[in-house]
Amino acid sequence: MNRFVLATALALGAMATAAPAAEISTHVLDLARGIGGRDVPVVLLKKADDGRWIEAARARTDENGRVRSFGTTNFDRGTYKLQFDMTRYPSPGATPFFPEIDLVFTVADKVGHYHVPVVVSPFGYSTYRGN
Repeated sequence: MNRFVLATALALGAMATAAPAAEISTHVLDLARGIGGRDVPVVLLKKADDGRWIEAARARTDENGRVRSFGTTNFDRGTYKLQFDMTRYPSPGATPFFPEIDLVFTVADKVGHYHVPVVVSPFGYSTYRGN
């Protein structure tokens, strides 16, 4: 291969972009305390064709209660589950009524942004698709 062909091939490879993929983020908002739920472990799972849940990513909420990114961008269409471990929220000795919160949702738009927050209180929670 001559230098021109090799240089062209390398340049084209550098310009290649990744295939579009959905973005997923979340937020824990503590309604009773009026603040974001910090340091909550969150696991993102994807439902496989055989019905099993496969872990796609994991994170912890930041000081504002947010997971802005799960560190990967390969979220394709499908059914996903956000699993919030509330066992140590809001403090290590907590005994929450809902020790685990699972939110199941569908990614239908491969290039969409899916912000799926959970609003928590001691004896209830709610969710919605945010932006």
